[in-house]
Amino acid sequence: MKKIEAIIRRTKFEDVKDALMEADIEWFSYYDVRGVGKARQGRIYRGVVYDTSCIERTLISIVVRDKNVEKTVQAVVKAAQTGEIGDGRIFIIPVEDSVRIRTGERGDIALYNAEHES
Repeated sequence: MKKIEAIIRRTKFEDVKDALMEADIEWFSYYDVRGVGKARQGRIYRGVVYDTSCIERTLISIVVRDKNVEKTVQAVVKAAQTGEIGDGRIFIIPVEDSVRIRTGERGDIALYNAEHES
């Protein structure tokens, strides 16, 4: 199992959510986050210069079985990519175990309903 954390532009969240649903990834968490990146520039709005070094993003957290890692990553990349600086990052982290609280099931089976094998 792997945990995939994707930090994306807020404006691309709906596109990424739809792409994940199309890839049969139906459960994930997301959070509004802020971060600091290398690219620093000032934006002018109504004659006032604003520092944009603190960037608002969305963090998507997904735990998937090993066989679903690549299709999940590709869904996020395809949906979130604009080709410009600031598209985000994806991190893939090993997960040692998972437990479904309701039934006590452990491992891969705790991530999905067996009757809906995907």
